[in-house]
Amino acid sequence: MKSLLICDCDEVLLHMVRHFGVWLRERHDIEFTMAGGDFRTSMTRPDGALVEFAQMRALIDGFFPDEMARQTLVPGAGEALAALSEQADIVILTNLGDHCRDARISQLAAFGIVHRVETNQGGKGDPVARLVAEHGNPVTVFVDDLAVHHESVAKHAPAVHRLHMVSEPELAPHIKPAPFAHARIDDWDAAHRWIAERFAQALPAAPTGAMP
Repeated sequence: MKSLLICDCDEVLLHMVRHFGVWLRERHDIEFTMAGGDFRTSMTRPDGALVEFAQMRALIDGFFPDEMARQTLVPGAGEALAALSEQADIVILTNLGDHCRDARISQLAAFGIVHRVETNQGGKGDPVARLVAEHGNPVTVFVDDLAVHHESVAKHAPAVHRLHMVSEPELAPHIKPAPFAHARIDDWDAAHRWIAERFAQALPAAPTGAMP
């Protein structure tokens, strides 16, 4: 049985926030600062007021899928997935609306990343648990940039190894390590080694959320 890698896309495989910020300035005269560390505190109008939550969601929806062509590949991501695909089945689990799935598949394929893509809304614990069961409960690694998803996976699929990755170098220093992840690695060369080691050991993850 092959291992399983379940991997997020934005700020893991593809840069998003740097391009989203440029688009906000160009199209909406809104400033985006990565130092905010959270979308809710990162968007400001010319008068300094924060963008309201409803408008923030509308702006994100405006970026996907029409502006996805702006996104660029994270260095080393394509090579790491290509190598890991020899050991594992790979599923891209991305929190986008279902109407964006075909656009995401095409976007990744343009970078040579051709794997199963699943869209999701909300926590990723349930879909991760379903994917693990569907693949026969293999050794599984989950990679995501958001701490909330690591907590969700820890709750619903505790045997899954959880790697916290924030691949945007301007954003990463402002994001604390996810407490329910087993490791924090922000570059794909090191992440590739860590994931391959988990597959080689062929053991389930520790059931706690403590960092090793």
